[in-house]
Amino acid sequence: MLTIGDKFPSFNLKAVTKNNHDNDFPVLNEKDQQGKWKVYFFWPKDFTFICPTELMGFDELYQEFQKRNAQVYGCSTDSEYAHLAWRNNHPGLKNLPYPMLSDIKKELSDHLGILHHHEGVCLRATYIVDPEGTIRHVSVNDLEVGRNTEEILRILDGLQSKGLCGCNWKPGEAHINAA
Repeated sequence: MLTIGDKFPSFNLKAVTKNNHDNDFPVLNEKDQQGKWKVYFFWPKDFTFICPTELMGFDELYQEFQKRNAQVYGCSTDSEYAHLAWRNNHPGLKNLPYPMLSDIKKELSDHLGILHHHEGVCLRATYIVDPEGTIRHVSVNDLEVGRNTEEILRILDGLQSKGLCGCNWKPGEAHINAA
């Protein structure tokens, strides 16, 4: 699995960015949104039970990520058509402000090393990538446990603060003085 200090891999994936694509899905890649931090989160399958809670969690905090110059991307190995159908059929997903990437060939997920060995779907992985494309945070949850989007935001705050952040540090609190 790729980890801290590695470069986030190159990709070209179709994306769902609105509720009607008229057979035209934009292709996004790691070079989009140059100069921004990026938060990539992966979920196992569309039309499931835990996954929409995570997508809605990132939706609820989307403006907070934007304030921190961070672009959120969601991704699974489902097709762009499955993403679009799910978005249009789940009331909590209709107005998602971030792209839903389709890694249907499993190339990005495989390169990252986040495919479940038995199920063949993405684990609940989250990557925070700095503006230079370097992975600065990785977390991976079991299929049965959703992630904490507030904690991802707190970690982004810590990375951007450029100080030593102790356990449970929050923005506005003092950094650890190593001197």
